[in-house]
Parts: sequence; structure tokens; C-alpha cells
Amino acid sequence: MPTNQRVSVTIVTYNSGRFIRRCLESVLAQNYPALEIIVIDNASTDGTTDILELFEDRVRIVYNQENIGFAGAQNQAVGLSSGDWVLTLNPDVLLHSDFVRELVVAGQIDPSIGTVCGKLLCLKSSFEIPDEQRVDSTGIFFNPMLRHLDRGSQEIDEGHYLKFEYVFGATAAAALYRRSMIDDITINGEFFDVDFFVYREDADVAWRAQLLGWKCIYTPLARGYHVRSVLPGIRRALPADINMHSVKNRFLMRIKNITPKVYWKNFVSITFRDAIVLVCCVVREQSSLKAFPFLIKNFARFLEKRKKIMERRRASDEYLASWFAYEPVAHPAPKPVKQRTAVGARSRAAR
Repeated sequence: MPTNQRVSVTIVTYNSGRFIRRCLESVLAQNYPALEIIVIDNASTDGTTDILELFEDRVRIVYNQENIGFAGAQNQAVGLSSGDWVLTLNPDVLLHSDFVRELVVAGQIDPSIGTVCGKLLCLKSSFEIPDEQRVDSTGIFFNPMLRHLDRGSQEIDEGHYLKFEYVFGATAAAALYRRSMIDDITINGEFFDVDFFVYREDADVAWRAQLLGWKCIYTPLARGYHVRSVLPGIRRALPADINMHSVKNRFLMRIKNITPKVYWKNFVSITFRDAIVLVCCVVREQSSLKAFPFLIKNFARFLEKRKKIMERRRASDEYLASWFAYEPVAHPAPKPVKQRTAVGARSRAAR
């Protein structure tokens, strides 16, 4: 077990007082020795900072004077970190004690693995585990409408998703990133694109990583819980700013990452979804219309980001297009050596 590989846990808080204490306690209880924890607080006003002060002897904490967004604050934390791996974590996540260990083990299967994700189950906003267990995420996927969704989201957990698999990407609520991949796919000094500010920045990272030839693996042995506050179908209950960033980032992600084959193969589905988004903005979500002037004003700058990505693209059009489907795409991945050995030992014992 490669416990000498240092893992940096990076958490961004913003009015996270309901969750952050138990989240940090679960991180500190990890049975992985080479761990550092960095928290960036984005100018919370709800008492989060009072809770964080209780952990200052065990956790490195930075108190920002303004909210610079999830993407910017995560970049700040990544820049302060020293780990071979970086585990981005939302403050509303609760981890089993072997979560980090199992992620690192899975990451050792193949040096081209840049991202590792585990099995997240749903957690109540009260931080209680519900009686009926439902899946929160086992990785993210894109459908032909360019919607990124969590694999297995809201399915009743019946002990499925038990195989090691390559998936498109991971939700940044609990994603382990290899340092060498972070360095490789960083553009203009940014791992997470700060123009996203919040929402979809993890899908952008996943797409960029795929373009540059990195894999994402899902391990069923790393388990945790997540309070999911943003789900398809609840837009009206979300703050207007969140919805605006969602619209903006749908198009921003495409400007930067889409390749011709992906676009033309899914042209009808993409255009249909675009029309729905535009009509909804005009008819009932006018606050999101300001996303479009922002995109137009900064279009040339976004194209420059795209150029830098595409100049270094390693994945073929055919490979990239294969990931966009209405049902989640996943490919078999080998189990870690320790798992194959354990299975073999049990089999021999049975004989």
C-alpha cells in the first residue's frame, strides 16, 4: 500500500456552518497517514469561521476577505498544497474512514489515471443517513445534449456499482486528482477555470483531462455521503446567481472543449437543448440572460483558452465522441493488485 504518497485534502467553505465540523472530523479520522488538510473560507458570515478556529491546530485555514468562488478558492488551496494527490472535498461530504486510502490504491492501477472517484450516497441536509439509501454519484457523464449528470444519481442503492470502471470524470464534491495531471491540464495558471466561478467547473476539468489523454477511474471501495443541493428539475428553488452561472457555463464549457465530431454527431440534440435553455431564460428566468453578454464580451479570451487546449490534445475525435450517450458510458477497469490477491486467496481457501 503506497502510503508514502502524500494526499492534500482541499475544502472550500462558504456559509457551511451546518456541515463543516463533521466533514473535518471525518477527514481527520482517515486511516491514511500521509495527509494534509487545507481549508479556504470564502468570507462566510454564518459562523463557519468560529467552527474553523477549533481546527486551526490540525488544519491549515485561510480566511478570504471576499467570495472568489469555488473555482478560484480551490485553485488557491491547490497552490498551497504539497501532495502527490489532491482530494477536492465539499464541506457537505462525510467520508468512511478508508475513503482516501481506497482512492489512492485505485489510482495506482495505471499511471494514465489522473482522477479517481468513489461511491457517494445521499445524505440528508441534517447530516443524517436516510433509511432508504440512494446513490448520489459514481462519476459524471455527458449526454448528447451536453448535459453533465451524476451516474446513478437518486437510484435506490441495491448494492450495485460494484465494479472498478473507467468513467468520464468525477464530481469535485469528492474527487482525487493526480498532481502530475493537475500540472499538465492547467491553463493560464488555473486548474479550475475561474470564469466558471461556481457550478460545472468539475465537468470542465473532466472534459479537458479527457482531451489531454488522462483517465478517470471509479472504485466501489471508497464510500462516502453527500448532501446534494443542486439536482435536475429544482432550478426554481435555486438562487438566481447559481442559475445564471449554470447557463453561462453550459456554453463556456463547449467553447473551450468541444471537438467537431462530438458537435456534429450530436448537433440536433445540442441545438434542441440550447433552444430550451434560451426560451426558459426569456420567459421565466430573465436573471440568467446576463450570461450571454458576458460570453460575448469575453469570447476572444475563451477562444484563446480553447486554442491552448486543442494544441495539446491527445485524444481522437472518435474516442471523445464515444463518451456522449443518453445512458452512462463506462469501461471495465482492472482491480488493484491487493484486491486480485485477496480474491485469489479466498478462492484457494475454498478449495
